[in-house]
Amino acid sequence: MRSAVAFLSAFLLLASGCASLTSGQAGEPDYAVTADENLRLGAEALENKDFLRAQKYFEYVRAKFPYQEAAREAELKLADLEFAREAFPEAREAYQSFIKLHPTHPKVDYAAYRSALTHVEDYPSEFFALPPSEEKDQGEIQAALLAMEEFQRQYPQSEFVDEARAHADDARKRLAEHELYVAAFYKKRERWKAVAQRLEALLRRYPGTPYEEQALFDLHTAYVRLNDPKKAEETLRQVLRRLPGTPAAERAQRLLGS
Repeated sequence: MRSAVAFLSAFLLLASGCASLTSGQAGEPDYAVTADENLRLGAEALENKDFLRAQKYFEYVRAKFPYQEAAREAELKLADLEFAREAFPEAREAYQSFIKLHPTHPKVDYAAYRSALTHVEDYPSEFFALPPSEEKDQGEIQAALLAMEEFQRQYPQSEFVDEARAHADDARKRLAEHELYVAAFYKKRERWKAVAQRLEALLRRYPGTPYEEQALFDLHTAYVRLNDPKKAEETLRQVLRRLPGTPAAERAQRLLGS
């Protein structure tokens, strides 16, 4: 009997907790008369992370006022809502849909930037208990780089272009770090051809990163080990071209013997 009472008490406590979580979200909101006021109420709910209530306000505006500009704003807000919920594929689809439906809208660059940003937000976790991010799948980082570069090409005058450039530079750096990590893996096993291939890819695809100097000298070492003096020399000359006037260039000049 005591265990039954304890179970019932626990059940009632859990039920009351669940009720408190859903309190205020069930049923329809008290919609306002104007589209703009409903947008404001939806934005307020979104700010408070009351996602269901926000969604209802935005969907109401889109359905009730389809020919007003507020309906376009509601579409964007619904995409922002998915973004806030960290449902990044859904957010990306919503932003892309907005772009296709309204290619001349004044906020189309915002939609394009936020669409690209969904890839950034979906990067591999840096949580300390997990393997380093350079060891994980790089698909989202590659997608972010392509999306941010495409955004810069399509919207060079956008207010978001500087942020897009910064994200592209960061993605390039992360991808270069991954290539360096894989090259180091092969280096430990003295698989010098694989080392050279990864480092050549790094230098070709991701120029100008902080890893360029290390990649060039590691590539030189790989070609020396492969007994390819011509490519080893050319790698040192790449150092002179890519990093002129630096200690790295002086080191390369010494190795060239002149």
